[in-house]
Amino acid sequence: MGSQAIREWAGINTFAPATQTKLLELLGKLKQENVNTLTILVMGKGGVGKSSIVNSIIGERVVAISPFQSEGPRPVMVSRSRAGFTLNVIDTPGLIEGGYINNMALDIIKSFLLNKTIDVLLYVDRLDVYRVDNLDKLVAKAITDSFGKGIWSKALIALTHAQFSPPDGLPYDEFFSKRSEALLKVIRSGARLKKDDSQDSTIPVVLVENSARCNKNESDEKVLPNGTAWISWLVQTITEVALNRSESIHVDKKLIDGPNPNQSGKLWIPLIFALQYFFVMKPIEGFIKNDIANESRPSWETFE
Repeated sequence: MGSQAIREWAGINTFAPATQTKLLELLGKLKQENVNTLTILVMGKGGVGKSSIVNSIIGERVVAISPFQSEGPRPVMVSRSRAGFTLNVIDTPGLIEGGYINNMALDIIKSFLLNKTIDVLLYVDRLDVYRVDNLDKLVAKAITDSFGKGIWSKALIALTHAQFSPPDGLPYDEFFSKRSEALLKVIRSGARLKKDDSQDSTIPVVLVENSARCNKNESDEKVLPNGTAWISWLVQTITEVALNRSESIHVDKKLIDGPNPNQSGKLWIPLIFALQYFFVMKPIEGFIKNDIANESRPSWETFE
């Protein structure tokens, strides 16, 4: 099956002029660093706005969205090019099914990503969720088990449904801070990131509002309740993560399958045999020789 032609990134022209200027500036920054292709993997639970955020980044309705239908069962990669730069955004199905990790969906995602390189993991959740629970921990663990801890050094978190009023009159930025801290804590736990890991302090969190009700500023940019133009903020953060010192994640069969327990066990076989010989067989051999030497001979054997 031949490779599909990559379409021109016409959707960038649908953004407000100020947003376009910022996006083109960021693309130029990537090209200056010899980054001509950027692949963003979008993951998270179902119903958090993953597909909507793909459409928002591309500036086109490239992924079908319906509140009355479940997510697509397979990943979808949308590719666009602009002035020699190629952007790939991979939408994925939700990882939770019936309160558990959907291992079938996870296996499909891993097979789809085989031989691809992940430059940025965009982990999506909702801002208007007041608590974190074990499901968040399970998702973080599943991602880590599939792609290694290093994936989190190339990650950022996007909290959708950001156009809302926090409960009990809590200031917007304070609620955002508390929600971010709670989610980061459970992700670190599920991903088994230590407090001194570099991944621990470098996972940025951005806010997203994909709906048409998002407010706009005088420059016609979509803005959050705190006045931030969120599309520019999101793309700028993606650029910073892509250009950080951590290596992108190349998904090969070894990464997907994990270490072969049979192969790793073989490395210990010579050592185990050596230990058995020196600490078990040699002492036993010595005891036997000592018993033979000290054994008293019966009287009839002394007659000649």
